Amino acid sequence: MTPPPPGPRLLRRSLSASLSLALVAAGAAATVVLAGAPPAQAAAVPAPSPVGISGRGATVPFKEQEAEYAATNGSLIGPDRLYGSLPSEASGRQAVTLDAAGEYVEFTLTAPANAMTFRYSLPDNAAGTGRDASLDLRINGSSLKSVPVTSKYGWFYGGYPFNNNPGDTNPHHFYDETRTMFGSTLAAGTKVRLQVTSTAASPSFTIDLADFEQVGAPVGKPAGALDVVGDFGADPTGASDSTAKIQAAVDAGRTQGKEVYIPQGTFKVQDHIVVDKVTLRGAGPWYSVLTGRHPTDRAKAVGVYGKYAAQGGSSNVTLKDFAIIGDIRERVDDDQVNAIGGAMSNSVVDNVWMQHTKCGAWMDGPMDNFTIRNSRILDQTADGVNFHYGVTNSTVTNTFVRNTGDDGLAMWAENVPNVKNKFTFNTVILPILANNIVTYGGKDITISDNVMSDTITNGGGLHIANRYPGVNSGQGTAVSGTHTAARNTLIRTGNNDFNWRFGVGAIWFSGLNEPISNATINITDSEILDSSYAAIHLIEGASNGLHFDNIKIDGAGTYALQIQAPGTASFNKVVATHIAQSNPIHNCVGSGFQITQGTGNSGWYANPPACTGVWPAPVWTNGGVPGSGGPTNPTDPTDPTDPTDPPEETGNLAQGRPVTESGHADVYGAANAVDGNANSYWESVNNAFPQSVTVDLGAAKAVKRLVLKLPPSAAWATRTQTIGVTGSTDNSAYGSLKAAAGYTFAPSSGNTATVTLTGTPVRYLRLTFTANSGWPAGQLSEVEAYTS
Repeated sequence: MTPPPPGPRLLRRSLSASLSLALVAAGAAATVVLAGAPPAQAAAVPAPSPVGISGRGATVPFKEQEAEYAATNGSLIGPDRLYGSLPSEASGRQAVTLDAAGEYVEFTLTAPANAMTFRYSLPDNAAGTGRDASLDLRINGSSLKSVPVTSKYGWFYGGYPFNNNPGDTNPHHFYDETRTMFGSTLAAGTKVRLQVTSTAASPSFTIDLADFEQVGAPVGKPAGALDVVGDFGADPTGASDSTAKIQAAVDAGRTQGKEVYIPQGTFKVQDHIVVDKVTLRGAGPWYSVLTGRHPTDRAKAVGVYGKYAAQGGSSNVTLKDFAIIGDIRERVDDDQVNAIGGAMSNSVVDNVWMQHTKCGAWMDGPMDNFTIRNSRILDQTADGVNFHYGVTNSTVTNTFVRNTGDDGLAMWAENVPNVKNKFTFNTVILPILANNIVTYGGKDITISDNVMSDTITNGGGLHIANRYPGVNSGQGTAVSGTHTAARNTLIRTGNNDFNWRFGVGAIWFSGLNEPISNATINITDSEILDSSYAAIHLIEGASNGLHFDNIKIDGAGTYALQIQAPGTASFNKVVATHIAQSNPIHNCVGSGFQITQGTGNSGWYANPPACTGVWPAPVWTNGGVPGSGGPTNPTDPTDPTDPTDPPEETGNLAQGRPVTESGHADVYGAANAVDGNANSYWESVNNAFPQSVTVDLGAAKAVKRLVLKLPPSAAWATRTQTIGVTGSTDNSAYGSLKAAAGYTFAPSSGNTATVTLTGTPVRYLRLTFTANSGWPAGQLSEVEAYTS
């Protein structure tokens, strides 16, 4: 397919408690039940499963069993939530490692099944290209088959967007999944064992879980449909490239008004199949598989795409009952190597299995009325789904998402509004980076009836934010209208962001680009369980119009509320238990965060709140077994960075930040005051006091000390400048941080002066100059801002 014109493209981050074993939420029946554990299992810690919660999340066709509760002679690993550890990326943060011939994990079927998917990890090889091995699949003690496993799709290193070089730092994305059919239906009670026969190809095999299901018979060709094999000669063995032949079938289906059928087989596809006004359906995702990648042009790979919006977009497309299983082993954000992409209006994706592509579905609008339903999205290098750039009235529902390399389900209103989109009844587990579910901007968004679990790093479970490029009220893309997040269950969500050096909450809000101020955000009838850090979190800018009603918080590794930015919120029937810190609120913005309390609240409010300036190590109790979750070395491993990440809370917060001024003389602009070079300087318009410089710190920061500098040269004679300091969270209303006073700059002291502040959080820092004994203008070579 012709590459899209230059423009929007994928870019990304550069971002507890004892637990009730069963819960019923008032107003919505939702039950979390521990997975059953056979008597001869590893000594695992009980942890609630995100699969099979009544009334919440995706209705899945499989029964899931965790390896740590199965019969095994292997070694239990975990529980551990520390980013970079092998168990931290396992479901429930526990798994079983097999590292000798004869070691096994054995599951007992709880229902008839003829197929299984299992999640596992092998070590990388020295070259970073991955290793291939196999496990013996045994049924009631007898060997059925050898199942291939690989580490080719795991193990990323370094900083964002990562690489495959084991010599780099920060290894992560350890796990992969494979599937196999048994050849017959096995009865409930059957023993299904994964056993190591040799460690020659891999020194160890770590098993996380297995999903067992009864796969139905293949779906036959609909009457009158075109057959990609029988009518167009596509190769179901995968030996030859079928791209052109399937494309010809799709084009004929459009012009003739007929469905196009993909029969049983594995079809090599090395570029996009472009669809428009056509139905493309298979025999079922276990039977009809599109796979492949161009042998020389690695930017081309299997994918089913609508036409790009700039080319007119596609419409009236149905994709149904097949799998797209790619061969993407790296993350290159410019490459359009997603399972599904382009623009598709009035279209449906139904029962499609998406695995080993970059994104499951990255949809670039403008486009309208698009639905993904009843699907599985597994093992991606980036997002599961992203509604990007003007996607409206579109939905992801009843879809199971696990092991994405970035946000599980995302909406990003970059430059063009996203309006009235919905994420409902989905289960989103183990995003290796960022959030389970997020909307960056958007109007009238619904995120309801979902289950989110096991966030790994740089994100939380549910995120609503004015963040990322192109999200602002000027273009109508900021958070606005009514956002509804109802009847969601969050389990072990939130994590430690190693750039920020503090935890990200299970549900969190950000006004980084601008405050959230034109929206009503209703969070209702939901459970926040066993959060790794805080349950509810505000940071950056301000977040207003928040309403929490009928919320159960059971377990938080640090606080119930972590308030790092101003805002307004109402709380009604919010009940918190098992909060690690004795004071359940951390709030250093004081009255900048306004709480309105209704009735039925308990366990989360304190006055005064904590404001320690020190972030406590989390305490994770993993369903009742206490344990400290704090990293032993908070700077190792480091986490991915990119230019969109906020600066760390340490160091000079002003350096390199955007700066404005009242005016300047000659070439002495205000950028010189934040360039890190004490020999360059800002000089205001002469003979025109008052004059000012304003620095945008990017987010509200509790600045406690300013260091002001003039060039250190002795040629700059001693002078006293009268300077006042004010601050703002929104660049509109400014308050005094330090009354105007005289500060002396003398060569004998390096021409520096220090201003102490109280630590009131502000995003915008303004210095106003009203006098200078050495020159009739404000002068400043550096303003440095510190939180200590």
